[in-house]
Formats: sequence, C-alpha cells, structure tokens
Amino acid sequence: MSTQPPAPLPATTDVLIVGAGPVGLTLAAALTARGADAVLLDRRAEGANTSRAAVVHARTLEVLEDIGVSDELVGRGVIVPRFTVRDGDRALLTVDFDGLPTRYPYTLMVPQDVTEEVLAARLRAAGGAVHRGREVVSLVQDEDGVTATTSTGETVRARYAVGADGMHSTVRELAGIGFAGAGYAQSFVLADVRLDWGLRPDEVQLFFAPAGLVVVAPLPGGRHRIVATMDDAPEHPALADVQALLDARGPRRRPGRVTEVVWSSRFRVHHRLADRYRAGRVLLAGDAAHVHSPAGGQGMNTGVQDAVALASRLAAVLAGDAPEASLDAYEAERRPVAEGVVAMTDRMTRAATANGAAARRVRNALLRVLDRVPAARRRMAMRLSELTAAEPRR
Repeated sequence: MSTQPPAPLPATTDVLIVGAGPVGLTLAAALTARGADAVLLDRRAEGANTSRAAVVHARTLEVLEDIGVSDELVGRGVIVPRFTVRDGDRALLTVDFDGLPTRYPYTLMVPQDVTEEVLAARLRAAGGAVHRGREVVSLVQDEDGVTATTSTGETVRARYAVGADGMHSTVRELAGIGFAGAGYAQSFVLADVRLDWGLRPDEVQLFFAPAGLVVVAPLPGGRHRIVATMDDAPEHPALADVQALLDARGPRRRPGRVTEVVWSSRFRVHHRLADRYRAGRVLLAGDAAHVHSPAGGQGMNTGVQDAVALASRLAAVLAGDAPEASLDAYEAERRPVAEGVVAMTDRMTRAATANGAAARRVRNALLRVLDRVPAARRRMAMRLSELTAAEPRR
C-alpha cells in the first residue's frame, strides 16, 4: 500500500464540493462533463462507505443519463418491478412499476458502494478526482467567491461552494442555515444477508407485525437487504438478531432462514429540511438539505436529482449563459420536492409503526381498499419511483 502523501489541493476552482457520497460524486461528474472545474473533498478514506442506500428509482436513472452511468448501474443491480405490503402471509397492497412512462419501469436494487464506484469512475474519466482526508473547518465568503480551509491547513478559493456532506453538514452550519425538524423514537436495523427465502425473488416486501415492520429486498450476488424498526437496536446486529426479527415479523408459511450476515448497522432517523438551499455563494444538496425516513428508499434518490439540477444551473452561470440570480430557481425547484418526500415518508413511517390493534386494523383495511383501485396503485407507483418529480407543477 502506498504511503505517499495525497496530492495537494488546487488553490482555485469554479466549484468546491464537500462530501463525496453519491450526491457529491454526481454533482462533480456532471459539472466536469459540462466543462466546469470542480474540486471534490471528503473527510473519509477511500471505500469508507458501505451498501447503506440500496434503492435507485426510475427518475434517478433518468437524470443519471445526463452523465452516462444509468446503463452500467442497471447492469450491476437487480431489477425489481414490484413492491408488496403484507401482514404476515396476507398481501395487503401490491404496487407494480410495469407500464410506468419511463425507460426504467422498476426499482433497481444496487448497494451504495457500487453506485459510488460507478460515479467515481465516471468522474475520473471526465478528468476529475476525489481529494480524501480533508475536512472543511472554515468557510468564508465574499461578493466574489468562497475561501475554504481544511483540516490539513490547505485553502481553496472557489466561485461557489456546495455542501453535499450529509445530515451533520459542516457546510450548512458554517453558512448559518437552519435545519428544522425532529427525530423518530425508534432506531432502524440495516443488514445485508444471505437468506434461504421461499417468496418471490423480484419483489421488495414489507411485512407488518405488532412488534414492528421488517422489509426484505433482493440485492446482487444472491444477497438480501433487511430493514427493521427496533426500540433500541444493537450497533452491529448479529445473525441471531436479524433471524429473530424475521421470525417475529416475516411470513409464517414460508419463513426465511438467515445463513450469513455480510454487513449490518443501526441508525436513527430524522425528518428535517433546511430553511434554505442557498446562502450567497454557498448551496446545499442531498442530506445536507433534507433528511427523512428510509420508507420508500427516497433519500439518496432525491439527493442525486438535486445534484443534476444544480449542476445544470451552476454550469450555465459559470459559462456566462445565465445570471447568478438564476441559482435561486434551484431552491424553488428542488425544495418543494424535498418537502413532499419528507411528508410522504413521514406518513409511511407512522402508518408502518402504528401502535395498537385498532390502529393496525384500520391501516390494513385502508391498504386493502387502495389495492382494489388501479388509479391509486398507479399513483403510488409514480410517487415511489419519483416520476412525479418530473411532472410539471401546476
């Protein structure tokens, strides 16, 4: 392994991007492909991310055509055309993505580290790079640009800076942008497992139970992703923990058997939205601007769509084809989308974690009614796939 120090940072750039997750990588690749100069920083080492976000929706694949990675992601993922909600063995609601107005009428299951690998390769092919091991500790802006200082003592002068550095965004805090919202009481378990499973391999399946919910979804390589709520989950759930969740909440007639836990984690969920997406020459994208429940797998998708929309506007301003004031339209376009996602995922989470037998009976009855209304199922498919984000607002 090389012990050479990392290459020094460029002293100046058009856009400084902080955070090299899927959102930052998408933004850097899209800007570089448009001829803009971008410097992408991340405090983490190479490969620090895992399979955490594993759902890529149709609208995200559409916008990622802009940087030419959609086909590769599809080739490396698992196509899932159906989402089913169950109470034990009984199906309550099935949402089919077949027939949606898109080239990608399905949900794609692909681990986040694979998505990042594909995006990073595209960035390198366009001449960009990720500068790792740098944490931004100071951000000072004036009328002409932004000066950032890193934990290594280096400084970068940029015309604009973008915080794509997650829920605990340093950029957002340094820019003085509020982040209103709250957290959920329960924690969530994530686990990638090998599983003997008797149900359909081409569905994402959500199981309701009095003790809470569990989601089972296929992943590449014969693995499955399991997501479950717990009052107090262990930091790294073991095989016995995951099996107990599946036994208590999953199907009865064809129960699953976990044979290996490949990776596991826990996290707590918040629903928060940045007060604004722009403060002068500093902008926000992804989890730095909005966080919410993992219900429906919306988080990374909304952030990647932020990045492509912002890249288009920033590139136009940098090239002199649009006035700087046009950047305000980025917030006007994307913040209402995030508001809708936060509200939808909050409703889904509260319905899924309903307390009391009476509340659960009402929830299940409503889902069975929706299942009998084709227009309602199609609308839900459009919302989950985020294709409604592409519809013109009236």
